[in-house]
Amino acid sequence: MTKITFFKKKDNYLGFEVKGHTGKDEHGKDLLCAQLSTVAQLAVVGIKEVAKEKCFCQISDGWLKITLDEKQAQKKEIQFLFETCLYSFKSIIIDEKKYAKLEVENV
Repeated sequence: MTKITFFKKKDNYLGFEVKGHTGKDEHGKDLLCAQLSTVAQLAVVGIKEVAKEKCFCQISDGWLKITLDEKQAQKKEIQFLFETCLYSFKSIIIDEKKYAKLEVENV
């Protein structure tokens, strides 16, 4: 199962973590896992390459975590990107509750 956790402080998302493989299909053929990975990677590229923000980002097999400090996270384009990712994850997993879970954690 993949667990997606968004970190929120007050009204701002500070980042998110994606942990685990969905297990819906075998490794290399799991389209659900590929979709979730694509959305997560979009945030990394958007923040680092488009918004040109430095962030904490770690990626390994079955795990991605990206976070920004509160000042960076307050920027409209950063919130837009995080909210777009949040709603993208929601739409992808709406019928996949057995394989993926999404939550927002207040920090």
